[in-house]
Formats: sequence, structure tokens, C-alpha cells
Amino acid sequence: MTRTHWTREAAKSLYALPFADLMFEAQTVHRRHFDPNRVQMSRLLSIKTGGCAEDCGYCSQSARMPGEKLKASKLMEVERVIDEARKARDGGATRYCMGAAWRSPKDRDMDMVLAMVEGVKGLGMETCMTLGMLTPEQALQLKDAGLDYYNHNLDTSERYYSEIITTRTFADRLETLDNVRSAGMKVCAGGILGMGETVDDRVDMLVTLANLDEAPESVPINMLIPIPGTKLENAAPIDPFDFVRTIALARIMMPTSHVRLSAGRTEMSDEMQAMCFLAGANSIFVGETLLTADNPGEDHDGALFRRLGVEPEALGDE
Repeated sequence: MTRTHWTREAAKSLYALPFADLMFEAQTVHRRHFDPNRVQMSRLLSIKTGGCAEDCGYCSQSARMPGEKLKASKLMEVERVIDEARKARDGGATRYCMGAAWRSPKDRDMDMVLAMVEGVKGLGMETCMTLGMLTPEQALQLKDAGLDYYNHNLDTSERYYSEIITTRTFADRLETLDNVRSAGMKVCAGGILGMGETVDDRVDMLVTLANLDEAPESVPINMLIPIPGTKLENAAPIDPFDFVRTIALARIMMPTSHVRLSAGRTEMSDEMQAMCFLAGANSIFVGETLLTADNPGEDHDGALFRRLGVEPEALGDE
């Protein structure tokens, strides 16, 4: 299939379509590549919380956050991570994501991290990690251990990026994505909506992702949860229709990617989530928490899926 090179103008004209037309286009693309009534279930575990050297304006794990800070934890024991993954698998999750609040992993921590990947992979699950910036050597180590996906979000557009983060650059983010891809792993990269960005910023972020040499196989779209004490604690909420439009645009621009409805689902009505699935979202995180933020529990998700006639995607479904 020939890939489209996206311009901001083309993407923005899609975003601005009448809502019904945009949803129809997104659902048409979605049905061409996926079963519209299956959603991938992923589970996310914080393997090391707090004390991060970055100053991301949305994150409670930053050591630079003013006021009371989240207490830094040690790296979780390997056997505990594998045990949690086993419980997630038995609960229906097919992908297990592990996140550490680091600027980048230190060499002394890599042996434990690699053992976690090998252990979770041994359970028959897809593996994903988010550990901050990676060197080419670290990316190769993770690939050799069996890591399937590496998550490293762009967060927002290149123009708006420095308004949110100053301790690393947009180019740093792209370099890590290149290191991940060069090592032979799949890329998980998306962003956060509701941080004060413009429509152009949302569109530009998706244009950057879609125009990578290979589009990310996984595209998480998060809705900001304003956390007290962070730079963005008073950010105005994004309009629900603007959020759904962004999901639809991601689906159209990256037709074969899993588009994940990620953080912020606790603030979404069932009807808003249903519209996101209709717009092409086909992956969610399950469980009570996402790193440090609340997430709808399995009971709620199961009830919503039953109402919508949606079933969890099985491992290997594409």
C-alpha cells in the first residue's frame, strides 16, 4: 500500500469536515483494516515511580514540580512485575506496558529491566516499555530481550513543545523514536490533548507521526488530567468534540495503527468513549490506575463493552 505524505493543510481540512462526514470517513478507514467491534486491552504498570529529572508540565512524577512531590520509589523487583503481568493476562490483557519515571535508563538498571521483558514475554503477552530516552545500544538490548513496543510520546507539536517541557527537546524525542525503529522494535507514540495547544498543534503532532519513515504501530491519545501542583493544574478542559475529531484524524492518517484511548477516560462519559471507538480508537488501558492517575475499573469497562457489543481483541488479532 502506498503511504500518504501528509501536509498540515490536508490534515486540517479533514479535521474541519462536518462532524458526521469526518466520523463516516474515519469509520470507513477503520473497517478497512480492523474489526470495528474489537478493542485491544493493555495493562500499564509503573515499575519505578517519582523522582524524574524532567520538568514535563503535566506530570506529578517530576522532581522539579513545585510544592509537595510524589515520593520516588525504587525499581520494582522482577518477580513482582512478572506476577502482576500474569494477573493482567488472566484478566484478559494481551499487551503489558511497563513505565519508569526516568530521563533515561542507567546502565546499572538494564539487567533488571531486560529480565522483566523476558519474563513478561514468557507469559505469551506483547511487551511494551516506556523508560525515557534511549541510546542505540539500549534499544538493541531491549530488542534482543524480546521487547515488542517502545513508547515515547511526542506529547504535542514541535511549536508548542517548549511550553510544556524544557529539559529535553522535540528533536530528542524524535531521536529516541529513530533509535527504537532502527533496533527493529515497534513504535508507540502519541500525545496529550488539553494542554492549551491549538488545533494546528494537534494536527501538526499527528502529521509528524504519520510522516515518520514508518508510522507508529500504536498511537496513544491522552486527555490531560490536570494534577494539582503541576504547571498545567489549571488548564481548561478540551471540548469533547475536538477530542473525538483528533481521534478520527489519527485513524485516517495512520490507518493500520492501533489508536489507543489512554489517560483521561475517568473524565469521559460513556457516550464520549463510544464516539471515540466509532472514530477509530481500538485500544484502551484496563485496570484501576495508569502509572499514578485513576483509570476506570474492569467492571465499568466490561459493562460499557457489553452495551456497545464490543469484545476484547485476542492476541494476534489485527
